[in-house]
Amino acid sequence: FEAFWRLAREEQAQMIWDALFVENSPLSEACRGVLTVLNRLGLDANQRDLPSIRKWFAEQDSGDYITRCMDLAKVKTICMTNSPFDELETPQWDTGFARDERFTSALRIDPLLLEWDTATPRLAKAGYEVQADFSGKTMEEVQRFLRDWAKRMDALYVMVSLPPAFEYPADTQCSRLIDGAILPFCRESGLPFALMIGVKRGVNAALQLAGDGVGKPDLASLENLCSGHPDNKFLCTVLSRESQHELCVIARKFRNLHVFGCWWFTNVPNVIEEMTRMRLDLIGMSFTAQHSDARVLDQIIYKWDHSREIITGVLTEKYLNLATTGWEPSGAEIQRDVEGLFGGSFQRFLGR
Repeated sequence: FEAFWRLAREEQAQMIWDALFVENSPLSEACRGVLTVLNRLGLDANQRDLPSIRKWFAEQDSGDYITRCMDLAKVKTICMTNSPFDELETPQWDTGFARDERFTSALRIDPLLLEWDTATPRLAKAGYEVQADFSGKTMEEVQRFLRDWAKRMDALYVMVSLPPAFEYPADTQCSRLIDGAILPFCRESGLPFALMIGVKRGVNAALQLAGDGVGKPDLASLENLCSGHPDNKFLCTVLSRESQHELCVIARKFRNLHVFGCWWFTNVPNVIEEMTRMRLDLIGMSFTAQHSDARVLDQIIYKWDHSREIITGVLTEKYLNLATTGWEPSGAEIQRDVEGLFGGSFQRFLGR
């Protein structure tokens, strides 16, 4: 991979295009997604002409393109996962900018919980009185840090992406911070704590950002959080297919847990269908069927196009099953249900 990373960006793109779209049929969901996006944008990918596609994108106005992508995806708002530890993002928040109301924020705190020894000096440099050993006012200051950034971002929730080895409670820095700072702040603010569990970072470091993998977590930790902190709200999605059934059962037991989306490696048609069926069977309408989970803006086009088609098929079958019992849902009831699965249930859980 070293030779690949030394290439210019255009050369990398051409190599990927040739390997995935020219030398092989683009049957994977990721490749099909690219083709769906190009098709919906009015481009003819069947010409196999990457330079002409690149030329079209270079001519687009960024503001107009955002609007077009959101219109095609039929998305009203996008919730960003914004990190106060991101060196590219932080200066923008510090200097201020005109907010686009279509973009809301979630306060992402991965380095705080997973890299405390690295986060400590950064917090101290920013004026927060924290100690690596958690002594003194550390927990109060971490809460102040969260309070400051949640206010600055107008965050809808606090979130973290966790490895499959995550344990709670445990004698770890992560667990101590959750107890001493994260949960108290979330209770005070009313913000849910979102846990995205199961990513194994850098299993193939040579792939850089593409090198992450998946592992099966012990969801007893999620049970412990929900049962031990009934006054906190939790959002959760898990990365491994094998964990989906257990997650649904936990959600049946705890009203302070809201399940959402088909994250990353589960965002493929057969797994989306399986997860949607399982969730409807086990927890009814009290979940959010899908989320954009898009690293690149125009991914929202294909992810929502493909997901809506799959979820529509599952719901149609479920309503037909209801009809055989003599219960015939009205159009208004179906509309209510769909709005709930695609954002309404999430908004009610947030209390907004």
